[in-house]
Amino acid sequence: MPEHGIVIVGGGLAAVRTAEELRREEYSGPITIVSDETRPPYDRPPLTKEVLRGERDDTTLEPPEFYATHDIDLRLGCGARGVDTEARTVTLADGSTLAYAQLVIATGLVPRRIPSLGDLDGIRVVRSFEDSLLLRGDAAAARRAVVVGAGFIGSEAAASLRKLGVGVVIVEPQPTPLAAVLGTQIGEMVARLHRANGVDVRCGVGVAEVRGDGRVETVVLDDGSELAADLVVLGVGSTPATGWLDGSGIEVGNGVLCDAIGRTSAPDVWAVGDVAFWRGHDGHQSRVEHWSNVVTQVRVMVPNMLGRESLHDVAVPGYFWSDQYDVKIQCLGEPGAGDTVHVVEDDGHKFLAYYERDGVLAGVVGGGRPGKVMAMRAKIAARAPISEVLAT
Repeated sequence: MPEHGIVIVGGGLAAVRTAEELRREEYSGPITIVSDETRPPYDRPPLTKEVLRGERDDTTLEPPEFYATHDIDLRLGCGARGVDTEARTVTLADGSTLAYAQLVIATGLVPRRIPSLGDLDGIRVVRSFEDSLLLRGDAAAARRAVVVGAGFIGSEAAASLRKLGVGVVIVEPQPTPLAAVLGTQIGEMVARLHRANGVDVRCGVGVAEVRGDGRVETVVLDDGSELAADLVVLGVGSTPATGWLDGSGIEVGNGVLCDAIGRTSAPDVWAVGDVAFWRGHDGHQSRVEHWSNVVTQVRVMVPNMLGRESLHDVAVPGYFWSDQYDVKIQCLGEPGAGDTVHVVEDDGHKFLAYYERDGVLAGVVGGGRPGKVMAMRAKIAARAPISEVLAT
């Protein structure tokens, strides 16, 4: 392989695990990671939880010596701005170019904003470590916060703000929190959890306007009601960070389009993690924004990058979780909002539900039921009939 080796664009989990797997698979050529971030790669899930609450100040994935030991050139604060797939070069933010033999796109996501809300001070998103620190500082002085969006980011931020003593209103256009991901039955249980912890949950309504003199003072909803607030947190989702690929010829569409092993439309260019839209062996295309999925994808992609057949398969039950208050909400498999939901346990606080699709067990979601969730892994993988699962 040419001396310029493998370039990985991105500064998160996907980038680090790709580099680590390359060395584990005994690739000895140059590896370069380039990132917009000024911090060494870090774990993002704690940002809306321990970091926001001031319980943790370091989520670094690997110590500095990791990169030296594995001979990985980590370039921070100078991300990619373009790709020339014919010349096999990446243009960096400082105008310089970096040649590659193979390129891995691991740029993750960019948080959505609501342009109509303006740029008043006190409107925050949470994607980077700096975002979390800014929000932590705001929360120390805030009395009333409005969290716009009740997906996982918004729900976790709301729970953390309540623990910090801030009054919280959640505003969610969907019928319940997490409705688009897990459906309204489980969403109502999540709403119940927030209300039990003092959060005012308002669903089926959106934000029309945010007012203030330099800083947030009032949030106006589209039903005409007004909420006093000195802090607004936007948790309205994220989009794949693919803008820097414009003009490269690399196919994108809800992420970087890939085949079943992470290969893109361009020669020797791969994509992994939140930014990657992989096609499974069954033809099903998906982009999964979960920590555990990155590890699985890397184990499939890296051997194929090195010309070896991977023994792994991405078609295994996925897993993700969300910590809210004292309840860990765990999701195993592929639960979907359109599935038939069977609630098999609910004591008013903790719960367990099976998701049925086409007569088989597609996924399981539990709140505070870790053992019972993980016990269903084999049945999900085997596509067990729901009648069989409910009978046990």
